[in-house]
Amino acid sequence: MIKNILDKSKLTQQDIVALLKTQGQDRQELFEYAAKIKEHFVQNKVYLRGLIEFSNICGKDCYYCGIRRSNSKVKRYNLTDEEILNAAYYAYKQNYGSIVMQSGELESKKFTTRITRLLEQIKDMSDGKLRVTLSCGEQDLEIYKEWFKAGADRYLLRIEASNRELYMKLHPHDELHSYERRLQALKDLRTAGYQTGTGVMIGVPFQTHEDLANDLLWMQSIDIDMVGMGPYLEHHDTPLYQYKDELLPKEERFDLSLKMIALLRIMMKDINIAASTAMQSIHPQGREQAIAVGANVFMPNITPCLVRGDYKLYEDKPCTDENPEDCKRCVEQRIASVSNDVAYGEWGDSEHYVKRRK
Repeated sequence: MIKNILDKSKLTQQDIVALLKTQGQDRQELFEYAAKIKEHFVQNKVYLRGLIEFSNICGKDCYYCGIRRSNSKVKRYNLTDEEILNAAYYAYKQNYGSIVMQSGELESKKFTTRITRLLEQIKDMSDGKLRVTLSCGEQDLEIYKEWFKAGADRYLLRIEASNRELYMKLHPHDELHSYERRLQALKDLRTAGYQTGTGVMIGVPFQTHEDLANDLLWMQSIDIDMVGMGPYLEHHDTPLYQYKDELLPKEERFDLSLKMIALLRIMMKDINIAASTAMQSIHPQGREQAIAVGANVFMPNITPCLVRGDYKLYEDKPCTDENPEDCKRCVEQRIASVSNDVAYGEWGDSEHYVKRRK
């Protein structure tokens, strides 16, 4: 049965749901098939993105997020320009090839100007050799264009749930949390020229297998270049925590996440897929397992240790006390353990993006 599905040129929602429910030998066959697709289309190498979580100050109030605006228990921080540039320089000297600058979602002239300035400084400091991914939320098209011109190459804007009704259950019902604006922002990123990324949470309350299947079909339909997705992990200081007893066990959320990665690799063979940190929160080798079934991007955290524990979107976030050197050695060991190679010094641009731009 599973071979008949995998041999199809295009998977339907019904096909994907069936594959998400596989167990035993069928599950293993799914993973092996995805691994072969990965090896053929993007090779068994993993691109590094040094992760700089430069601020946990956020203007949004999403029901699932630990750094939501209304959470008064969060110790807020905002790295200095010097601290951000030092982290970027570390990534450059370690031959990572790329960094990710991630923060809470803010919209202001001051915020825009600061990001533009930092991008220009990073470009100068690295002689243009360091690719930059931004993950700074919804902005107007002109701001996306400004940041792209200043040196940003990729942008990650996770939708978290492509089903509008489910999206509305995860966010307040106001202008700051508009499903339509999220979709428009993703279109604007494409217009501005970015390698555009998105992603979803897997195992949130109210979510069905059909929702997850439609998430994958939606990502395929908008022709996305890169994806970061992983299991939903609850945070006790969020409104969604009240549904904790209705959630799938974490192990099942983890298994679904592996299947989602494998299926996305099969459906979108040449995109970049990240092995999310959340995978490791559930299983000690979670990110390695993600790489084994299709992921090809790993994000070592190079945020200063002093504040790393304060960027807590969910509980039990791993690697909050490792220094960058420890993290680098750990990354090399993890990637080697699943017979993949670290692609030092490579930008790791999405092959899908390169073909699309041509």
